[in-house]
Amino acid sequence: MEIILKYFDGLTAKQIAQFEQLSELYQDWNLKINVVSRKDIDEIYLRHVLHSLGIAKVQGFLPGAQILDVGTGGGFPGIPLAILFPETNFHLVDSIGKKIKVVDEVVAGLGLENVKTTNDRVENIDGQYDFIVSRAVAQMETFTRWVKGKVAKKSNHELKNGILYLKGGDLDEELAMFKSATVYGLSAFYDEDFFETKKVVHLPQKYKG
Repeated sequence: MEIILKYFDGLTAKQIAQFEQLSELYQDWNLKINVVSRKDIDEIYLRHVLHSLGIAKVQGFLPGAQILDVGTGGGFPGIPLAILFPETNFHLVDSIGKKIKVVDEVVAGLGLENVKTTNDRVENIDGQYDFIVSRAVAQMETFTRWVKGKVAKKSNHELKNGILYLKGGDLDEELAMFKSATVYGLSAFYDEDFFETKKVVHLPQKYKG
């Protein structure tokens, strides 16, 4: 938990309590439904929570903004971001029912009122969002196909509306066709070795006409 406070000061007492609760909730639920690997559960703040919050280092979210988390799995990056931005609306989607069950329980346990969940494929989701966030669920070419038409045209944030994607490793080949993509290395924000190869990719959505 100290690692979160190291990089995010100014948290309210409620936010600190919610971040503290996260570990206990995931450890409890992971025994029933395995959504986080055994190794990662012991380092949940480093490997999942802080990693998810890397998106916030690149772009903060405004009150009332709509954020879609695709392939949220156990609730990452959506749940940590929802704690950090309590006035922003988050829609967490995953096609695997047991994962959404865990997400629902964690959301309820934390008392998060700015999160809704859907157990479905993202292609079946209607709506327009300021940003679509995700953690390496597919190659970017595939991912952009899944979320086509789901980004709102009017941008209100510093970055243009689009995709904020947590990825690792060498992305040159994968992003070659996306000339408008910007890659932010998380090692610029975090000291830990874990983040040396971790990145946030911002891909603004372009529209015709």
